[in-house]
Amino acid sequence: MIIMTIRTQVRPEHAAEVESAVGGFFAALRREELAGIRYTSCRLADGITYLTLLELADGVENPLPTLPEFAVFQDGIRRWAAAPPVAERWSVVARYEG
Repeated sequence: MIIMTIRTQVRPEHAAEVESAVGGFFAALRREELAGIRYTSCRLADGITYLTLLELADGVENPLPTLPEFAVFQDGIRRWAAAPPVAERWSVVARYEG
């Protein structure tokens, strides 16, 4: 399993555009019903920092680059971000799901 987080801080005047783009991107995820992927987008309390969690099951190639909506979202982030996004890859040590 691959787990990544991406932390992005956007300029305040672009927060509404980010929210709209996230909505369009998630509509594409639901439409495509991609298997073996979990994707979560969160806005932190400051209103301008977003944290994304991407989980890929073992053996699953990241399908996001194949979605046109993802390309639109990525292009937007380049314009809206106050600083470059920070991506981190995680290794699962243990996991419990109740």
